[in-house]
Amino acid sequence: MLQRIQTVYLLIIAGLAVAMMFLPLAVLQRGSEHYILGVFGVTEAAPSQPELIYPVWGLFVLTAIIALLAVVTAFLYKNRIRQIRICVFNAIVMIGFYGFFAFLIYGVMKREIDDLSVSVQIALSFPLISLILDYLAIRNIGADEVLVRSVERLRK
Repeated sequence: MLQRIQTVYLLIIAGLAVAMMFLPLAVLQRGSEHYILGVFGVTEAAPSQPELIYPVWGLFVLTAIIALLAVVTAFLYKNRIRQIRICVFNAIVMIGFYGFFAFLIYGVMKREIDDLSVSVQIALSFPLISLILDYLAIRNIGADEVLVRSVERLRK
């Protein structure tokens, strides 16, 4: 299982998705007030115990699906076609993550709160990195499938 490079790519995708759950995605500022947007929702940036102001469970669900699909795909190494299909679906979920994030920021937050400035954090680039790794995994899984089919053709 870990002998193939695509398994390493898929486990890195899962690790990045788990890291996104603990890191802030963006910092929202309105005047002198600072808020942190994570996958669970918007919290105050005050150093005391953070209070969830606006829950955003959709981002958490999408992040959990990304991590879960990457781990499940890593263990389906015997069925390469199914592995490719799940990787493509995972890529669609990653693009959906960015779409939902943009909807939250520009569709909901900016409309409800005047003079809101958004500064994105490094964790927001993790789905893009995961998308690139997912593409590399799909290419390597496809190369393995071609190799196996060519060996089966030689056996006949």
